[in-house]
Amino acid sequence: MTSLQRTIDFISGKPVDVPPLHPIIMQFAAGYAGVKYRDFCLDPESKTSAMIKCADDFDLDWVTVMSDAYCEADTFGLKIDYPEDNLPLQQGHMINHIGDIATMRIPDITSSTRMMSRVHEVEIYKRLVGEKYFIVGWVEGPIAEYVDLRGLSDASLDMYDFPKELDVALDLIIENAMSFIKLQVDAGAHCIGIGDAACSQIGPRLYKQYAFAREKNMVDYIHSLGALAKLHICGNTTMILPDMIATGADIIDVDHLVSDMTKFVDLLGPNQVLCGNSDPVEIVMRGSKEQIESSVRECFIQTARRGIVSAGCEIPKQTSANNFKIYCHAARNLEME
Repeated sequence: MTSLQRTIDFISGKPVDVPPLHPIIMQFAAGYAGVKYRDFCLDPESKTSAMIKCADDFDLDWVTVMSDAYCEADTFGLKIDYPEDNLPLQQGHMINHIGDIATMRIPDITSSTRMMSRVHEVEIYKRLVGEKYFIVGWVEGPIAEYVDLRGLSDASLDMYDFPKELDVALDLIIENAMSFIKLQVDAGAHCIGIGDAACSQIGPRLYKQYAFAREKNMVDYIHSLGALAKLHICGNTTMILPDMIATGADIIDVDHLVSDMTKFVDLLGPNQVLCGNSDPVEIVMRGSKEQIESSVRECFIQTARRGIVSAGCEIPKQTSANNFKIYCHAARNLEME
């Protein structure tokens, strides 16, 4: 059974040998493969070779285009600095005053080096491992992207002070995301991840008001293109998980800050699974062999065996290859029955 088939069958409820293994690795992957992080973010060949090496060496079931949150923000006009071997850093904000929203325009994706690089990454994956690994493209969700462009504090105030202007900006963000989704699916992505991390900071009422319907529209559009959808909101999402599941996303990521996944299993549809939620720092990076193995088993049990194996969020770059190998082996030792 290929990793691709294992993932597709698992999500659809068909029998598989072991659950899929989809840990989020970005800085870890670059470091393991000896790739400078600027190159991992900006050079499609560097990123894809690093991710494929990790998938091959650690027996993972997926490859992704994930590296940082600024791919679309860069295209909208946000100034980004790319250090040689560290995370990208934004320089100020693009929306400094609420009136700046009136000047926002949908960017030309085909002229965007960053966004087209991600499309090219999907094309490389499709050519090299398209029948072996589950290929996941990526877009930013509406709240996460607005926060990148505006800043978290001002974005949060805008939800109360300028709801009409905010709706305009969010709709422009979604329109751009929809075009980006189609390009990645057309390039060969089996799934599109939607990263909307800031939603864990705004509470269930504002999530329902500003994010839910837009995320659901993104999921519905991904499905209409014949691909699967993954929704990633890190942080404590306990209060919004029912709505996250209600978006219809096929894969719902759950961070380790959600202490108990059992109460959400019954909310899943027949073709939905949870994904998570070992603590990436205290368990995967710093934990003993016994702690890692115990966490992987407990997470799988909490999902009633309807959970893709992953940490709650990104595996830190400081994680040893040995600890990561223990984590991956623990996933392969899980029993489906």
